[in-house]
Amino acid sequence: MNLDRKIYVAGHRGMVGSAIVRVLKSQGHTNFIFRTHAELDLTNQLDVDLFFEKENPDIVYMAAAKVGGIHANNTYPADFIYENLMVECNVINSAFKNSVKNLLFLGSSCIYPRLASQPMDEGALLAGSLEPTNEPYAVAKIAGIKLCESYNRQYGISHGVDYRSIMPTNLYGPGDNYHPENSHVIPAMINRFHHAKINNNPVVKIWGTGLPKREFLFVDDMARACVHLMDLDKTIFEKNTTPMQSHVNVGIGYDITIKELAYTIAKVVNYQGKIEFDDFKPDGSPRKLLNSNKINSMGWSPTMELEPGLIQTYKDYIAR
Repeated sequence: MNLDRKIYVAGHRGMVGSAIVRVLKSQGHTNFIFRTHAELDLTNQLDVDLFFEKENPDIVYMAAAKVGGIHANNTYPADFIYENLMVECNVINSAFKNSVKNLLFLGSSCIYPRLASQPMDEGALLAGSLEPTNEPYAVAKIAGIKLCESYNRQYGISHGVDYRSIMPTNLYGPGDNYHPENSHVIPAMINRFHHAKINNNPVVKIWGTGLPKREFLFVDDMARACVHLMDLDKTIFEKNTTPMQSHVNVGIGYDITIKELAYTIAKVVNYQGKIEFDDFKPDGSPRKLLNSNKINSMGWSPTMELEPGLIQTYKDYIAR
């Protein structure tokens, strides 16, 4: 392990980016490059080019993205597809132009077809129609995977390019966005149940039927997976992937219903009221469970179970 290599973590203040930084620091890395959104707009091609020319990083972790739950994706579809496409195109191309050999692109399990066989393995990509509620975001993330694969195919041998992609399941943990409407399901529920508790609200309404099943992975487990995949010897990585199917799933290995999740969060928050489900709101995909056998076989496994992870996340929420 070369601890002198300069590492750029795009999105270092976000939930995933900050967790990646924690893992890298625990390994002894100290040579980081950070830029806030105010300091560097990743949708601006010229600014990104100038940044890479000046800083010349050795390794790039692409944890910067515009993310959100069903409501946000439905309300701002143009923002989701445009901003994510621009960020990944600018960062990946600038990295290549400035001789970055190692880059990790972070995707999402929403890249898979809405009705894909469960659990979803990497081969399900582009095998069916996407979930309509987040299709623009998913298309952008698929484009990011294909950007990495295309640069590898065209420049892997001639320029030593090794750009990898990792596809996490639904993530949660410290540093999340707890907005009541524009966040993902776990932080949104934590926020809703907490306010219901302190305001003595008798009922909390949850979006949808509560029947869809989801898989949730603690963000520090995801960060360990990212660093593990980046550190993996190229021969091992290539043995487990193909040039046009090089993305790797990361999940905990089991899923629960949204209803079960709601009651677990209510328990963690200590909310004593009633929980109701709004059947008139869309559910999204009926089930999303990843097959993570590939990364398990390459030496990574999760360590944090759901309820202890939710307890840590709630502590982070109330500390804000």
